[in-house]
Amino acid sequence: MTSDTPARRRGRVFSRRRGAPGRARRRLGAAVRMLAALALAGGVYTAFTPGAFAEDNVQLSAVAQEGKALYDTSCISCHGRDGQGVTERGPSLIGVGSASVEFQVGTGRMPMTRQEAQAEEKPPQFDKAQTEQLAQYVQELGGGPEIPDGPLVADIDTDPEALARGGELFRVNCTSCHGFGGGGGALSSGKFAPALHDPTAEELYAAMLTGPQNMPVFGDNQLTPEQKKQIITYIKFQLQEEKDPGGLFNLGRYGPSTEGMAIFLVGITLLVFTSLWIAGKS
Repeated sequence: MTSDTPARRRGRVFSRRRGAPGRARRRLGAAVRMLAALALAGGVYTAFTPGAFAEDNVQLSAVAQEGKALYDTSCISCHGRDGQGVTERGPSLIGVGSASVEFQVGTGRMPMTRQEAQAEEKPPQFDKAQTEQLAQYVQELGGGPEIPDGPLVADIDTDPEALARGGELFRVNCTSCHGFGGGGGALSSGKFAPALHDPTAEELYAAMLTGPQNMPVFGDNQLTPEQKKQIITYIKFQLQEEKDPGGLFNLGRYGPSTEGMAIFLVGITLLVFTSLWIAGKS
């Protein structure tokens, strides 16, 4: 059996010392490769999602500069500097686009007076010109959906089928929340779908494009611009002009529930009185 001499022990110590720098170099190399991979992934993400961040020192147009002045005095406390958002106060505005601003600010839903389950419509605090200035500032700040130029209501004289197609699209996509007659309806957690009797064509288009509150976003992949205009045409001509094809008594436009109840009550009442009259004559 070989004895463990002092020379062999010194050899093992020297061997471990020589191996220690090699392990350190391997660990350092792994850390450097990991940092390089993270930096590359971050660069690729930033390159392919430029709209996710506001640009510093962006050159604003004259209209947007007016909007920035309004933003800095009325919106910055909740939405933060450059629209980055403030935790538990207001979301980021990067990427929401001018359409969202024109809907929220133009209908008085923003600025909110207090945190609630849902921002309710109220008299707007900014006029149309100021709303457009704010919208232009947010648009130039981070991009996003915009209301297109031109008419948003189809010409039913040149396109008579637009009204019928809009009704079909409305019944498929909108009635589950807003009702068949556009009267709105209750949702969960104190929220609700508003009535559609008063919104303008611009507000309707912006709502479909941006999906405010609990409303889903109907982007151009879900509903084309032409289909959005057809829905607006149906709302404007059929719901907002108080046309009731069923007669003078619309029964709240709640659909077959109220109609069935009315028929039942009227019918039962007539049957009862008819039965009593027959019994009295016999």
